[in-house]
Amino acid sequence: MSLQDDLTAVRRNLNELVRSVERLEQDIARQAPAAPRPPRQEGMVPVPDTPYDSSLWKDVDDEGLGARDRRAP
Repeated sequence: MSLQDDLTAVRRNLNELVRSVERLEQDIARQAPAAPRPPRQEGMVPVPDTPYDSSLWKDVDDEGLGARDRRAP
């Protein structure tokens, strides 16, 4: 296949994907009752500089790093 053929195939597949997502959104909108949505908060959200309570992480392993008292294989 030439580069042009590849690009045409990608465009065709992308267009089909867009149509499929639009159909799915329409199906969901028809099936689901209109649920009230919470108001969207615009702007920046302030984050306090105070440290988090360390008890929040009690007995929690670091994800991806393994348990504290064990070594990686």
